[in-house]
Amino acid sequence: MTDERFPAPRTLAGGLTVHPIGVGCWAIGGPDHNLGMPMGWSTANDAASTAGLETAYALGANLFDTADVYGHGHSERLLGRLVAQVDRDSVVLSSKVGYFAGTAAHAYLPAAMRRQLETSLENLRTDRLDIYFFHNNEFGPDDRHLDGAIEQMRDFQRQGLVRCVGMRGPHRYAPHRLTHPRSALPDKHARFRALFDHIRPDFLAVRHNPLTPPPPAGQQDIFTLAAEHHTSILINKPLGQGLLTGKYDPRRPPRFGDGDHRQRKRWYTPGGLALVDRRLGPLRDRFGSSTQNLVRVALAYSLQRSDNAAVLVGFTTPGQIRENLSALDEPLSAEDLALVRVTLSQLQQDLDAGGEVFLDETASHA
Repeated sequence: MTDERFPAPRTLAGGLTVHPIGVGCWAIGGPDHNLGMPMGWSTANDAASTAGLETAYALGANLFDTADVYGHGHSERLLGRLVAQVDRDSVVLSSKVGYFAGTAAHAYLPAAMRRQLETSLENLRTDRLDIYFFHNNEFGPDDRHLDGAIEQMRDFQRQGLVRCVGMRGPHRYAPHRLTHPRSALPDKHARFRALFDHIRPDFLAVRHNPLTPPPPAGQQDIFTLAAEHHTSILINKPLGQGLLTGKYDPRRPPRFGDGDHRQRKRWYTPGGLALVDRRLGPLRDRFGSSTQNLVRVALAYSLQRSDNAAVLVGFTTPGQIRENLSALDEPLSAEDLALVRVTLSQLQQDLDAGGEVFLDETASHA
């Protein structure tokens, strides 16, 4: 019998069958700093996080994604409480290594990777990970640690500690944003492709939402690339870290506490939020003005991009979990998708314009 539910469960690389809406566990790590930068979420609460994880599992979510650096183990430990209460085979667990070196000279030294994996397994109360990601593309000067790190990952697989290996899609190594002018940053797409050919991952972690620009001219679409290499994708930030839900009021911009990465992002300034609010207008007119209406649009947009992918949606409250997992009832039409694409591509261009646009918008809403 054909499963006509939308969205139906998906079987991805490694034979992993997942609910197409997975649970991203970055935010529940709480406020934190790493490599001299705020990198956590100040709005998390452990009781709400625990209730959210339990709610997600009760509603059928089975894919949970975390990392050793999310709260420096705090996210993994909270998720581990859930893992200890359920059948281990009923959940798909993903974690990452690379942004926290501990006392090691480099996070991708084989011995450091072994220690981090052992700690992650202990935190998660499990004897194996279904997916283990290289969290960044910084393998030391001249990639001196790359081959050793890949061999260590393959050894984890041979030992049954890790089922599938993952890597990030095109991205910037976070500290480079502070130490390199934008014009001096390396081509992240060329860098990604070189590493992809070397690592040959089972999974890619890719940021994708209606604000995502198309690939540069001459560059292959990453979803096409993944399909050609039998690589599956975990889509992150499908809601634009809350911006695409319309929940932020530019007249009352959010205040983020110490250790919150959003402190340094111009999108959350009054000017940035005013741009977002204005550009969401046509989507509110077409689909409805509630947060759940806009969540539905953003999640469907990403899920309909490929059957070879699942989306990871972060949360800080059980209510957000319920909203995310109940938002989808039917797919968007081709006309709907076109409207979303055109409307929000203009927002993406506005946001990228930065400087003058934001100053103008801030002044007009002062």
